[in-house]
Amino acid sequence: MVTPRSTWQTPGRRRQAETKRAAILVAAEELFVSSGYELTSVDAIAARAAVSKRTVYDHFGDKESLFRSVLVRVNDALVAAVRAATEQELTDGRDLREALLAFAQRLTTETIPSSTYGAFRRLNARTSPAPRLPTAGSEEARRILEERFAQLAAQGELEVHDPRRAVQHFVALTLRLAVDAIDQDPAGTVSRSELQEIITDGVDVFLRAYR
Repeated sequence: MVTPRSTWQTPGRRRQAETKRAAILVAAEELFVSSGYELTSVDAIAARAAVSKRTVYDHFGDKESLFRSVLVRVNDALVAAVRAATEQELTDGRDLREALLAFAQRLTTETIPSSTYGAFRRLNARTSPAPRLPTAGSEEARRILEERFAQLAAQGELEVHDPRRAVQHFVALTLRLAVDAIDQDPAGTVSRSELQEIITDGVDVFLRAYR
């Protein structure tokens, strides 16, 4: 395994290095998604990023470390989306049904259709021996929602004894069913009204069990 180099840089050189690093991550994500881990070479990544192969190694060490960095980058974007939706939709004092509907609809109409979410799913669906995101990182989005459900339970809004299980039920009844509907319609004709109906039914079932 090649160890990335760490040297002191002037501000200008640091910005240049950061620009190259970002270009490598974008190129790597595109190639890993389209070709898979095994079939993607460091040479191809370097060519797409318009940098030398040596530069790729200097920043990431090897292909395995680069793949993990891509996973972290995509996962971080998804975690940020979930955190923003939680903080801005599941707010104190808001009607709980309205809040849960807004939260689920936001993720369904904005996050799930995004290229970031699509990349995350395809990267994690690879059956080749590609590196995986550490469990702690991949579960961060779930933990954010768990903490909020625990807070809602403490406030008397939900009757929750196991926040983890409650989140699993909520996701299964809403977001997962919406994703299934999208996946089963490759033509992309699932309407917002259909997705909203799925979300509404799921939220109502969840509240009958947990309120």
